[in-house]
Amino acid sequence: MGIITAHSSKETVRDIVSDIGHQASGFAPNTVIYFASSCFDPESLSRQMQEKFKNASVFGCSTAGEIVSGKMLKGSVAAMLFDTESVADICIAVAENIRSENRVPEAFRQFEAYYRTQMAEMDFEKYVGVILADGLSGAEERLMEKIGDLTDVVFIGASAGDDLKFKQTYIYANGKAYTDAAVLALIRPAKGFDVIKTQSFCALDRKLTATKVNEAKRTVLEFDFKPAAMAYAEALGIPVKEAGSHFMRHPMGLMFGDEPYVRSPQQIRGNDMAFYCNIKEGMELSLLESTDIVSDTRQALAEKKAELNSISGIINFHCILRTLELEQKGQTEAYGNIFSDIPTLGFSTYGEEYIGHINQTSTMLVFR
Repeated sequence: MGIITAHSSKETVRDIVSDIGHQASGFAPNTVIYFASSCFDPESLSRQMQEKFKNASVFGCSTAGEIVSGKMLKGSVAAMLFDTESVADICIAVAENIRSENRVPEAFRQFEAYYRTQMAEMDFEKYVGVILADGLSGAEERLMEKIGDLTDVVFIGASAGDDLKFKQTYIYANGKAYTDAAVLALIRPAKGFDVIKTQSFCALDRKLTATKVNEAKRTVLEFDFKPAAMAYAEALGIPVKEAGSHFMRHPMGLMFGDEPYVRSPQQIRGNDMAFYCNIKEGMELSLLESTDIVSDTRQALAEKKAELNSISGIINFHCILRTLELEQKGQTEAYGNIFSDIPTLGFSTYGEEYIGHINQTSTMLVFR
């Protein structure tokens, strides 16, 4: 069979796990990935999901909204189940205390022992990594930098959410729920994989250079030697007091050629601008303007389908800011429909991991 999805919006964890198990009856998964609203008890959910699929590697995280084949949901649990036709092999490792320690090397040693290959020598065309991190840890950049230092294998993933409460996000693995942690999975897909990274922005011809930064707090104090909020507002030609309402439509981007790696402002604090991901001193950023998420995504998926001939499944790490924009424009149903004919799992994230830590993208792992 390869890949199937299941989801449930029942009220109790027991009923949800039973419902997902019922939808998957007759399917023998070796891997189960699931994304869950923060309204469900994390310990109970992780334990019961592992018990239900005891012969599988089971992991996931809490969300700010769920995506499953053809639908954008809230208050649900959505799962993707793989058998050996789609995932030939998998090993998962949990890195704890990520705020204060970088446990990526320890996780990688588990992978090396399992696959009997050094991570530095792992074939990046045969293996792909998935990473799910505590979305309030502020540790994603350090984790991704260490991964990039140690291997050429691409790790793709996201930061867990908690339905915009910004209090506690959870990672699920080994039948347990973790905070201040990340789960890393090293997967050998049976038929290969690909990546789609889509962000719906064009670059404006206005650039700002971060001249004073508090990196630890992901905060820019000055752009071009002016108070950050003032410089941002001037670049857009708006009053400073209106700047916060333009963040979703006008984030900033670190440009690689024509490709923006989005840096999304979170809030204005006094004259400073706090961001959802790191900005380093001296970094030059372009102001961006949002385009049409639905048509951009539809086109990106059509191009990938044409390139690969067929797609057996997609995991879609989709920024919460994109979800909020879709809601604002009444386009959530249209966005969900794009994925109605492909087994799809995803969630609204507090940031995406792909080469680094980014925002306002859909970063998708595509199974051939």
